[in-house]
Amino acid sequence: MQPAPVAGPVISKHIYGHFAEHLGRCVYDGFWVDPALNVPKQGRIRMDIVEALRKIKVANLRWPGGCFADAYHWRDGVGPAAQRPRTINTWWGNAVEDNSFGTHEFLELCQLLGAEPYLAANVGSGTVQEMANWMEYLNSNADTPLTQQRRQNGHPAPYGVTMWGIGNESWGCGGNMTPDYYADVYKRYATFAHNYPGSPPLKRIVSGANGDDPNWTETCMKKIPLNMMWGLTLHQYTLPTGSWSGSKGPATGFGEAEYFNTMRNCLRMEPIVAKHAAIMDKYDPKKQVALLVDEWGVWTDVEPGTNPGFLYQQNSLRDALVAGTTLNIFNNHCDRVRGANLAQAVNVLQALILTDKERMLLTPTYHVFDLYQVHQDAQWLPLQFSSPEYAMGSEKIPALNASASRDKAGAVHISLVNLNPNQPLTLETTLPGVKWNAVTGRILTSAKVSDYNTFDRPDNVKLASFRGAKKRGEQLVVTLPPKSVVVLELTSTSKTSS
Repeated sequence: MQPAPVAGPVISKHIYGHFAEHLGRCVYDGFWVDPALNVPKQGRIRMDIVEALRKIKVANLRWPGGCFADAYHWRDGVGPAAQRPRTINTWWGNAVEDNSFGTHEFLELCQLLGAEPYLAANVGSGTVQEMANWMEYLNSNADTPLTQQRRQNGHPAPYGVTMWGIGNESWGCGGNMTPDYYADVYKRYATFAHNYPGSPPLKRIVSGANGDDPNWTETCMKKIPLNMMWGLTLHQYTLPTGSWSGSKGPATGFGEAEYFNTMRNCLRMEPIVAKHAAIMDKYDPKKQVALLVDEWGVWTDVEPGTNPGFLYQQNSLRDALVAGTTLNIFNNHCDRVRGANLAQAVNVLQALILTDKERMLLTPTYHVFDLYQVHQDAQWLPLQFSSPEYAMGSEKIPALNASASRDKAGAVHISLVNLNPNQPLTLETTLPGVKWNAVTGRILTSAKVSDYNTFDRPDNVKLASFRGAKKRGEQLVVTLPPKSVVVLELTSTSKTSS
């Protein structure tokens, strides 16, 4: 494994984005809690969650969906809370939506997190005018009825929101459109997505493909002028069974065969991203348009006894290995992948945080984002290595995946994932072009790939110092334990004498 002496593009911090949909207990009873709940709060925003996410430098937060976005009318969620209408969330469990968490509350949350807001505009059941009004409400400083309303609602200055998704999953819950039809609809909406003086220019984002659907990407890239889009999305989930019909597989209590299948399905992200990137390269050789994998993660069966529409699942070491592997793939495609959003931040799907009334826990996936934050806005270093294989019956997958970067201070970080749950891996390599004489590291592992944190044992799976790397001559020698995520830091320290 060798980083090349010439570095590549920057790994955008926006690869380390997250997702908060009005779904289950992500927003309500997650970020936004009952005033009587005995936890630290700012208003109704739960501050222990905010502090945990600030620690891992959440780059952006996508809201309000998801499928919910194309049923959401932003005016329902502004103004005095007591006057906001109650609606039905028909996508997720038919829950009553009281709209107490709306645009201003979301943007306050983003400010507390230090995260850039990423809004999804309603194309499926909304109108061009509705979207344009939302943009004017948020970004204009002119003296108009919309900006006067924003000021009356407590925010005199424009918010300057730049990241705007034009619809969500327009091939499915966003309207069941064909790619040709959506491309025309997108151009109409994008035409009325205006920039306003004093606010930064909009980043208009195309609702892109479902997994391995090259025709959707091809059609959008061919029909939409490059200057009308900042980015194009891709949604790709890891299902343990690989099937959307029937059982997706349990989040806990699985065996090695189920684990192997999950990791095999996770690794499909690499050829899928490469295929979509190649199509984009054909129409956009200068790579002006970003690819945003703005929904990804493990999707299992819900926890027994929970509302099936709330998508609440536990989070094991297996999920952490999926996260580390997927982020390595994104890092290694950072010339085109310049944004991503794990689904979802709290209490839904592959969550970073789970809550139970006052109690809160950090999942193994959270710890991977803690490890990998060193890659944010760092310069990518290409790695060349051959991976041993991890076999199950007649099938084989690469046991090792990795990515590397150099930060602004000159430190080199290498993230390594050993997917083999039974065997350690030993690497010996030189690092041309990298001057270093000290190596430190941290590791995430546990006794079993199915281990997870509970509210009674919240530190069952946690980070630890890693001492399995050393310098021997000019070589870096690393021994990776089975089923582990490791991040190394290589630095050059000057030697001084007293």
